[in-house]
Amino acid sequence: MRHLENLILNTDSYKASHWLQYPPGVDRTFFYVESRGGQYERTLFFGLQAIIKQSLLTPVSHADVDEAREFFTAHGEPFNETGWRRIVDVHAGRLPLRIRAVPEGSVVPTHHALVTIESTDAQAYWLPSYIETLLLRLWYPVTVATISWHAKASILEHLRRTSDDPEGQIGFKLHDFGARGVSSNESAGLGGAAHLVNFLGTDTVAGVLTARAFYGEAMAGFSIPAAEHSTITSWGREREVDAYRNMLRQFAKPGTLVAVVSDSYDIYQAIDQHWGRTLREEVIASGATVVIRPDSGDPVDVVERCLHKLDAAFGSTLNGKGYKVLNHVRVIQGDGINPNSLRQILERVTKAGFATDNLAFGMGGGLLQQLNRDTQKFALKCSAARIDGRWIDVYKEPKTDPGKTSKRGRLTLVHAEEFDSWRTIAVPDEVDDLDAAPAPAGFRHALQTVYENGELLLDQPFTAIRERSARALR
Repeated sequence: MRHLENLILNTDSYKASHWLQYPPGVDRTFFYVESRGGQYERTLFFGLQAIIKQSLLTPVSHADVDEAREFFTAHGEPFNETGWRRIVDVHAGRLPLRIRAVPEGSVVPTHHALVTIESTDAQAYWLPSYIETLLLRLWYPVTVATISWHAKASILEHLRRTSDDPEGQIGFKLHDFGARGVSSNESAGLGGAAHLVNFLGTDTVAGVLTARAFYGEAMAGFSIPAAEHSTITSWGREREVDAYRNMLRQFAKPGTLVAVVSDSYDIYQAIDQHWGRTLREEVIASGATVVIRPDSGDPVDVVERCLHKLDAAFGSTLNGKGYKVLNHVRVIQGDGINPNSLRQILERVTKAGFATDNLAFGMGGGLLQQLNRDTQKFALKCSAARIDGRWIDVYKEPKTDPGKTSKRGRLTLVHAEEFDSWRTIAVPDEVDDLDAAPAPAGFRHALQTVYENGELLLDQPFTAIRERSARALR
């Protein structure tokens, strides 16, 4: 299975022929990554470091070149054997590239250069384009992090409106349920880690391990004991209350939380009869907080109705902002949750007089799978090439879709922190060091060189990434 780890084969088929398609005299190329718009006007940048560590730090070997040559010859594509042999012989298999990027955790408006890629060897001008397939998969963790961040903004808005302690609760208000709904464990890892930039709650083990492996965070997320339908229904319908009692006896201790799915049969009867009467005193005596989980029906209607029924059974207190906080119990809604339904639920329960304290959400497919590269219209494009010693602008400008017009020149991103203003600017031809390019008054360079000639130059800790993300919500 070694071929699955061969960097040269981590590309699209047609890329193998592109080294023959550039004009004579070209010796450098310059590419950039941007979100060209999409569902959200701002994106949270995350995941490049994981991709670099996973794919770009292992040197290419002559065995890799041999394997790639055999593959592409049989596959029907020409292969740049000379170019790849040079990378092995001259660069010890390390890619002669420079990658600059905005710090991970930054929240940047769309239509800006988030990453730039340039060749550093005159004979490897073709290389930035070759790794497009690999590098543009960055769209996935950025888009997951963006969805999660905007969900956090919605929840935090309602917490600040209805809760006495909004900042103390936000970390566990959106739980990642998405591992089983994605296409691969790698997706669960990258997407799960992207969510953990914003929240602390997850059931996606791969996300926690990805944050540990690539960002040095020993334990990025946490979970609690929780029932599933099989552990409840295996008791039989006539013993449903015994299944719930077992959850209390196994896990309900003072100060703990335990989540119990309660709609295997009838969520409203479960609350009215089992939780609200038969087990009420046991819940109170346990000292735990029992989190009731509905799992079907219209989530907006079901959540509100469950809150009213739990209020009738366990009572509530009014907080300092005049909203009800349930005693002893909470609700978590994980079925049918997406950014739209989440906002609708929050608005409904707020209107009904309940604090957001009473709710937590779980998001599965809506967080990790119901998205694609066009959700934020991600693209990696060439914007400049040096031909016969002179830089020229490279761009596309399709008449049939102005939204796909690409940027021109060697680009950098600048930021005015005082006004949170961002600009993507072209660097003058005579400036060789992009970090030394003149910036507009009040702006500072926002891109940092993270990878150069096979080495990771900047290793960003997860705590710093989380802080940048949180700062954008203050």
